Amino acid sequence: MRLEKFTRRATLLAGTLLLSACAGQTRLGGDPGINAVPGTDLPTPSRADVTTQDRPYLIGPFDRLNIGVFGIQDLAQREVQVDASGRLSFPLVGMVEVSGKTPHEVEALLAEHLRRAHVRDPQVTVNLKDTLSQYVTVEGVVQKPGLYPVIGNMTLLRAIATAQGTTEFSRLDDVVVFRTVGGQKYAALYNLNAVRHGAYPDPEIYANDVVMVGDNHARRLFKDYLTTASLLAGPLIILLRR
Repeated sequence: MRLEKFTRRATLLAGTLLLSACAGQTRLGGDPGINAVPGTDLPTPSRADVTTQDRPYLIGPFDRLNIGVFGIQDLAQREVQVDASGRLSFPLVGMVEVSGKTPHEVEALLAEHLRRAHVRDPQVTVNLKDTLSQYVTVEGVVQKPGLYPVIGNMTLLRAIATAQGTTEFSRLDDVVVFRTVGGQKYAALYNLNAVRHGAYPDPEIYANDVVMVGDNHARRLFKDYLTTASLLAGPLIILLRR
């Protein structure tokens, strides 16, 4: 009797989940900035679309830079690390403040200092070798939580993808982004499934943001329940909706 009662409850639960899956399908689109079209009508991007300008990278403490000065053999290629205070040391220039500047701005700054040191028409190149300052933290129920560098245009979906995506236990309607601006701490709640379907724009993510993906505790408990049930009542097939 107990076994039959348990099986009936499990079957009823399976039916409930199946109905909720059918009734809760997410509608494509909704954000006024997104045009929802059939897959066959999706336009092909132009060259300009695939080479769109990324967000400029801002140099910070402990970043490593490759700096070269054309025509000066001793300065043709140097690897320089920014110190903890956001400064770097370069021959003929000394210590300069580079934190918060783009590589292009550092090129102009070093060229100006080299001209003052009587270097004629210095041509300086600055390239980022390693980033150790511009990071986003992706935490919670993702495949690989951790710190990830922010290079170019980072969004919420891209940040989670860098952490190898969500898991079966991720709560997609409970994704929180923490951000500090001007000493004030903010938190914003997002529905990842809605973003995936274009209901509203994929929000931008910046260095020092913390992305927290919630835990679907009910789904985790239910899977544990099914695991125990399978040992008692044999195979049981249930359709789950993420």
